[in-house]
Amino acid sequence: MDIEICKRVLTNMSRVVVGKPESLERLLVGLLAEGHVLLEDVPGLGKTLIAKALAKSIGGSCKRVQFTPDLLPSDVTGYNIYNQQTGQFQLQSGPVMAHVLLADEINRTIPRTQASLLEAMEERQVTIDGRTLPLPAPFFVIATQNPIELEGTFPLPEAQLDRFLLKLELGYPDRSEEIAILARFQSADPLAEIDSVTSPEQVLALQLARRLIHVSDALRQYIADLVRATRSHPAVRFGASPRGAIALMRAGQALAGLRGRDYVLPDDIKELARPVLSHRLILQDAERMRGLSADRVLSQVLEATPVPLPSR
Repeated sequence: MDIEICKRVLTNMSRVVVGKPESLERLLVGLLAEGHVLLEDVPGLGKTLIAKALAKSIGGSCKRVQFTPDLLPSDVTGYNIYNQQTGQFQLQSGPVMAHVLLADEINRTIPRTQASLLEAMEERQVTIDGRTLPLPAPFFVIATQNPIELEGTFPLPEAQLDRFLLKLELGYPDRSEEIAILARFQSADPLAEIDSVTSPEQVLALQLARRLIHVSDALRQYIADLVRATRSHPAVRFGASPRGAIALMRAGQALAGLRGRDYVLPDDIKELARPVLSHRLILQDAERMRGLSADRVLSQVLEATPVPLPSR
C-alpha cells in the first residue's frame, strides 16, 4: 500500500480539521476497507466539515443530502421523468451517484427513505423502476446523526446500522484546540483553500492493496472468538454478525496499511473492536436500563478473550 498517498490525504484534512487525528485516521480506515462510516455526536463538532474535507482531498465527486422527514427514496436514488419532446422517459440521477455521499442527519428521515440506501451501501448499485445501475467506484457513505435530540428523529434500524463499518464519536476539543479553531476560521474558510491530493483511481488501487495485507490463521481465529463472545455475553440479546467479523478484519488490514505494515497485529483488532462492533450489539432491555453500554460489554469481551501469541 502506498502510505505516502494516505499521509497526504490525512495532512490535507488536518489543514481544515483541528485536532482529531484518530478520527481522521479511522475515517480513512473506513474508506480503504471499502466500508461506510457513521459519525454520531452533538451538533457543532465538525462532522460535516470532516466529511467534506475527505471528499475534497480524494478528488472524487461529492454529493450532500440533508435528510428530512419529507425526503423520498427517489430524492436519494433518482427517478425517471417523461420527456414530452422525445416521448421517452429520461433518468434523473440522484445524489447517490457520487464517489462520496454525505448523508447529513440521516436519522431525521423516515425508515422507508433510510432503507433506500441499503442496496447502495451493500451492493454498490441502485435499482430505479426495475433498472439496476452501478454506482461510481469508489463509493463511500459518510452519515451523521445527533444522538441527543429525539424529537422528529427516526432511529436507524439494526439492518441499516450493520451496513456501517465504523461508528465514530468526535468529542469536544480541548482548550488549545478550540483556540486554534477560532484562529483558523477567523478570516477564511479553510475548506475552500484545500485541493485534492489524490484521485478516485488511486483510492481504488489503495483498496486493492489493502486486500493483500496478511491476516494470519491465528488472527482470524481471534476475530472469530471476539465476535462469538459478543453473542454469548449474558448482557447481549443479539451479538455481532459474520458481517461484523468481516468488517473487523478489513478494518484491521486498513489500519495496518496506514501504519506501514503488510500484516495485521492483534493490537490493530483490539483498537478497532469498539468502533467496528459497538453499534452492532443489541443489549438486553434490563441491562440498558441499568446503564450498561455496548462499549463496556466489548471491554469485558476483550479482557476475557485470549490474544494469540506471535508466531516464531
